[in-house]
Amino acid sequence: MVQIELVPDLSHCVETVAKKEYENLAKDYLITARDDAESKEKMELLRTFLETADFRGLRKESESYILKGQSVKFILYRQDGEVRYRLIVS
Repeated sequence: MVQIELVPDLSHCVETVAKKEYENLAKDYLITARDDAESKEKMELLRTFLETADFRGLRKESESYILKGQSVKFILYRQDGEVRYRLIVS
């Protein structure tokens, strides 16, 4: 199962981090010109996440921890054809 880890902070919300990760994957995919199934799957996962996520809610949820000095990461994955995430706070 393909998973993507997104780590927002005070400077970059989860939406910005997801967009940057998507751009990096797309750029790498175009430069290397490899037919890499894992990269394609990650890009599709991120694209779907960016199109469907409630970023206002995700920012609200994660910023409360970040403002307390805690680290936050979102683990994206696909389950039963749908994009899901786990929020991990440390």
